[in-house]
Amino acid sequence: MVAPFYYFKFLLYISVTLTFIVGSREMINVYIKEVAKRLNTTPRSIRFYEEKGLIFPEKDVENDYRSFTESDILRLSTILALREIGISISNIGKILQNPEMGMNDYLTIQRSALFEKWIEMKDMIETIDQMMDGTDVDTYSIEEIVMLSQHLKGIKNARKNWEDKWNFDEQAVDYDQNIKMHGYRFNVHEDYEKALSKVVTSISLQPGDISLDIGVGTGNLGAKFLSKSTKVIGVDQSEKMLLICNEKHPNMETRKGHFLALPLLDNQVNNVVSSYALHHLPDSEKVLAFKEMDRVLKDEGQICIVDLMFLNEQHRTKVIGDFHESGNTEAIEAIEDEFYADRSVLVDRLVDNGYHVETHQFNDILSMIYASKGVKK
Repeated sequence: MVAPFYYFKFLLYISVTLTFIVGSREMINVYIKEVAKRLNTTPRSIRFYEEKGLIFPEKDVENDYRSFTESDILRLSTILALREIGISISNIGKILQNPEMGMNDYLTIQRSALFEKWIEMKDMIETIDQMMDGTDVDTYSIEEIVMLSQHLKGIKNARKNWEDKWNFDEQAVDYDQNIKMHGYRFNVHEDYEKALSKVVTSISLQPGDISLDIGVGTGNLGAKFLSKSTKVIGVDQSEKMLLICNEKHPNMETRKGHFLALPLLDNQVNNVVSSYALHHLPDSEKVLAFKEMDRVLKDEGQICIVDLMFLNEQHRTKVIGDFHESGNTEAIEAIEDEFYADRSVLVDRLVDNGYHVETHQFNDILSMIYASKGVKK
């Protein structure tokens, strides 16, 4: 009964979203009862969201009646949509921190949340299918069913609990300047431009292709594909990074999302690129990230990732050992603060899933992985 329950909530979510899109433009400066009727909620619920500081309708000084503008209604529609899929009041407050959001901002948030729920449902259906495959009378195993269920729960928790502990919203304004700075004892952006250029020359493009840049930041990598007659979609979890990206590159489409829940349907893009982003995921979540890349990639698509990683575990031990010997604590602290990958593990993962893989090493901590799906480059 789990899947039908979530499907019902899924439909309610769509209903709330479409209710606003279709009907909101007729509702300018209307009162609470009319808003509640149009959005299929109650005046009491609307007042509750006001008490929690999520909406800010104007009040008549004489009769205390609340008056709702189109912007208020769009914000309320988004709140209702997020509540329908189980997002808490406190998290909604964080998502909607800016009270001056426009229509595109609200719809972007709803799309991102809707994609996460849709991906979660796909995971549930796949797990149920595996459970059904394992219930043959001769092979039935409760232990296997429990393991599948726990695996599903782990995936759900990973997507739900991912957070940006580095606060990229605060870094957004100075990001481009900071990556050009030199003189540190440990410069993670050494060979930055060389690496981005290598990605561009490694990807084979055709006019009309769709390129996806995950962790697009301010658009430094994705923008390099705009001149090649391709559509570029930039995905990032930081709204301020996306805002700056839009200002720098208005021809790039941006969407809010992250590695574990890409806001795209299946088989939508010809290539996936990413730079200096994957190392923000623990190794267990990198596996899920590659699954998401594979999901949105078309047949014979390409993946190209430039990131901070070691060649293998022995290489990690040697590099960190060298930093210890030289007394470079800055480097060790930086490495321990993030999740530099083992390149050999990522390569094996891709090969096991049918990709042809090539690699390139720029320096001790920076490598590129190029993977083509189904056919050799």
